[in-house]
Amino acid sequence: MKDEFYIDIAKESHLKYVDEILETIADAARVRGTGIAKRSPGYIIQKINEGKAIIALQGDTFAGFCYIETWGHDKFVANSGLIVVEAFRGKGLAKAIKTKAFDLSRKRYPDSKLFGLTTGLAVMKINSELGYVPVTFSELTDDEMFWKGCQSCVNYDILTRTNRKHCLCTGMLYDPQRVKKKDEEEPKSLSVYKRWLRFKQSVFLNGDKKKNSNPKNETDSKKEADQKSENGKSSYFKKLNLKFFSF
Repeated sequence: MKDEFYIDIAKESHLKYVDEILETIADAARVRGTGIAKRSPGYIIQKINEGKAIIALQGDTFAGFCYIETWGHDKFVANSGLIVVEAFRGKGLAKAIKTKAFDLSRKRYPDSKLFGLTTGLAVMKINSELGYVPVTFSELTDDEMFWKGCQSCVNYDILTRTNRKHCLCTGMLYDPQRVKKKDEEEPKSLSVYKRWLRFKQSVFLNGDKKKNSNPKNETDSKKEADQKSENGKSSYFKKLNLKFFSF
């Protein structure tokens, strides 16, 4: 796929694709029947000029797009507007674009929480592979401008009727602090496991050494015990015979 597609941060030279980007976003929203927020040409142009958009091309043909937005004074970052032209779907392009947008977000906003709203199972799978986890809407940004963007979605009434607690979309969040804590705890857990494993191994090894150092197994011990018993009986009868002959 790397040989077929150009996937990188969009530049000024890519402004010629703005109308096509907007048409693809609108088409995707109609097909899904749910939520890609409508954006103006000026908004997409701004994202490209700010270096906050990812574009995919095959030669000079537009293939896909995604952009990043910040909310709540840069505390939250969203990778939004992920689209792939229908002719190029099924080639792993959405994942490649999303991964590029994720890397750009982490580079520019390393301490921010990354989040997204989606109804697509494919996007959920990609998000999960990147480290996102499903969360309630209460864990997402409370920036009113973000939620205002949902007004163009056909399901906006569901969001308002539930007091913004849930909708048809699934909220997903990547929290760098949570991931860092998890990464720090895993080596500790692994270390405990390794110590336990070494202890178990030493127990078995010591057991084998003791067994190997004693040539007498259970069968030999039993034979030895039986032999002692027989010797004891012989000695007893010998004493009886000596007493008998002494009369």
